[in-house]
Amino acid sequence: MSKHLTKRAEDYSKWYNELIVKADLAENSAVRGCMVIKPYGFAIWENMQKELDRMFKETGHQNAYFPLFVPKSLFEAEEKNAEGFAKECAVVTHYRLQNDPENEGKLRVDPEAKLEEELVVRPTSEAIIWNTYKGWIQSHRDLPLLINQWANVVRWEMRTRLFLRTAEFLWQEGHTAHATKAEAIAEAKQMQEVYATFAEDFMAMPVVKGAKSESERFAGADDTLTIEALMQDGKALQAGTSHFLGQNFAKAFDVKYTSKEGKQEYVWATSWGVSTRLIGGLIMTHSDDAGLVLPPRLAPIQVVIVPIYKGEEQLNAISEKVDVIVKELRAKGISVKFDDRDTFRPGAKFAEYELKGVPVRIAMGARDLENGTVEVARRDTFEKQTVSREEVVDVVANLLEEIQENLYTRALNYRNDHITEVNTFDEFKDVIENKGGFVSAHWDGTIETEDKIKELTKATIRCIPNDAKEEEGICVFTGKPSGKRVLFAKAY
Repeated sequence: MSKHLTKRAEDYSKWYNELIVKADLAENSAVRGCMVIKPYGFAIWENMQKELDRMFKETGHQNAYFPLFVPKSLFEAEEKNAEGFAKECAVVTHYRLQNDPENEGKLRVDPEAKLEEELVVRPTSEAIIWNTYKGWIQSHRDLPLLINQWANVVRWEMRTRLFLRTAEFLWQEGHTAHATKAEAIAEAKQMQEVYATFAEDFMAMPVVKGAKSESERFAGADDTLTIEALMQDGKALQAGTSHFLGQNFAKAFDVKYTSKEGKQEYVWATSWGVSTRLIGGLIMTHSDDAGLVLPPRLAPIQVVIVPIYKGEEQLNAISEKVDVIVKELRAKGISVKFDDRDTFRPGAKFAEYELKGVPVRIAMGARDLENGTVEVARRDTFEKQTVSREEVVDVVANLLEEIQENLYTRALNYRNDHITEVNTFDEFKDVIENKGGFVSAHWDGTIETEDKIKELTKATIRCIPNDAKEEEGICVFTGKPSGKRVLFAKAY
């Protein structure tokens, strides 16, 4: 199966698209720009959801659900947000179809069924949620309000790519209300930390934590915090954002509370989200020319066991031994699959699970049966070892942790090798064109300079790193004074 996969060095984009389809993660649908997430791909998303949902609840958040449709008058209440998303909105104007009198067997929109007010299919939910919060918040006793929603959103993208950019995608969006500015800022920072911890501890994907420049901020936010990851082709990926919304939405929807002192005050807000784009990031951080490479903590199948046998009697004998191993692995919380299908040869199964990125493969044949051993292979390095059946469960448990750590270390080394400091615009262009990765450069802080650099190089400011050192320098483009370096890169 993997023999037909385009090599990354030949065409990275083609490799990515082929891998998603061949590894059974997703496919394009009959709806332009929308994808079907297949069971194996959705299992990865479910594992991501499970861990993130646990982390959200541990930080005091609760889940709720809000409507898919947003009345246009609510959507346009916060002007910056409305303007920022206006060009990506799908809009419902009618509520009924009817038989088309001019085309037998066809339907048309009933011209008499026009909605009194158009409904926007949510590109993000601030408008409908803040309109709802007006009825939920009256007193300081109602705060903080910490709500998360798992949902789908629609952003009418013209150029789409599976997982990375589709017209409809799955995500979570947190929306919180606070009594003070300091509490809201602390919430936005906390959720950036949650996202960074998830990316590094579960996805094994190192990230840079930072703030967006003014032009890259979320529409309607006072500040946008981000985690930025670096893919194997040297392009950056915005992997999660957390926004301090100030009082913009509170004022747009008149959401006030009575303080302890009896005064009417506007609340302070945040919103934050990650999406199925994380699956694209997972693929492009770790996978290779043989297929997917999945970190064990998110792999739907952590261990696959393949029997190598001749005849039913030998299969039964192997299955008896394998059953014991399966039960012991599952008792340790390890997901395992025993593939005893007789419609595929062992070599075809090996190729399938290599393509699907299963972290550990165990093979047991007739000789293993006699010797009380199994062969254990790891997907990240392709190393194999022969292990006694008595030791195999402990070996596999340790191996899964080793693989998780190795994938993170490998990705971190690549990322660190691709952060390049430059001091001139010629150096800047050379790194962007020939090396790729993050370019650490001084910038004069103006939108005009940022726009000009983007126009000339297609590189954008990915973030102003949280740990950026204060250092006097001059902007690589204008030569004007700068107090710290920011990270530029070409991005998905």
